[in-house]
Amino acid sequence: MTSKSTAFPSPGPLSLFGARLRRADGPRRARRRLPTRRDWPSWSIVAFQIGFLVALIALWEIGARVGFIDPFFWSSPSAIWSTGVVYFTEGNAFVDIAHTFRSTLLGFFIGTTAGGLLGLSFWWSSNYARIVQPYIICLESLPKLALAPLIILVFGMGLASKVAIATALTLVVSTLTAFAGVQAVDKDQEKLFYSLGASRWQVFTKLVAPFCVPWLISILRVNIGLALTGSIVGEFVASQFGLGRTILYAGQTYEIALVWVAVFVLSALSMVMYVAVSWLESVLRKGARN
Repeated sequence: MTSKSTAFPSPGPLSLFGARLRRADGPRRARRRLPTRRDWPSWSIVAFQIGFLVALIALWEIGARVGFIDPFFWSSPSAIWSTGVVYFTEGNAFVDIAHTFRSTLLGFFIGTTAGGLLGLSFWWSSNYARIVQPYIICLESLPKLALAPLIILVFGMGLASKVAIATALTLVVSTLTAFAGVQAVDKDQEKLFYSLGASRWQVFTKLVAPFCVPWLISILRVNIGLALTGSIVGEFVASQFGLGRTILYAGQTYEIALVWVAVFVLSALSMVMYVAVSWLESVLRKGARN
């Protein structure tokens, strides 16, 4: 009785090479890990920010003293500090800050509110939206800062003209943002509301307006900067008080240290308003989610 032996085909050179490659690459693949990113603690970030600012001020002061930086055009931190002390103790610092702050906030709230309502009103009639939309786009493309002298002539040199310019800068942005939110509303959800017997007012208050709230919230940080820009430009053109008026006056009289003082105060004011608007944005987002 003879036994038959089963013959298996010998592996070819390509299969042997692939097996060796897999054996050689196996441990390497096992050691490979996903890249990880470690975030620094908050105190270290703040320390680096403060250190960078201190180093920049020190280099500025040293450069002005040794003549590397022309102090006539760039001043020096010591001269800016002395001028700032005089400006806050003997000048109109608090009056200027209050004037700029008040016009910025009024222009921000009026422009954001009116623009949001105008953009939401486009939902009620497509014909009305098609009629008004070209004018809104034209107003957006128009350099509104060029109209500042005309606005000053109409509203005067007081607070109203600064508020009008700040409102003009924020109104169009809010309108276009709200209109974009209106266009993004799901048409199927509207049909569902109507099929359940809802009126147009109920669809607007229960669906359209809540849907557009995140769109309006997202524009708050941009609008606060635009409102501040409008107030400063209005004070550049004609004003009795304000940080813009102080910068313009100091530049005309070549008081460079006073220019830097007003610029630093304006930067601090803008940061305070930005943080406040960011907090307001977080509160509104939480309310919209709930």
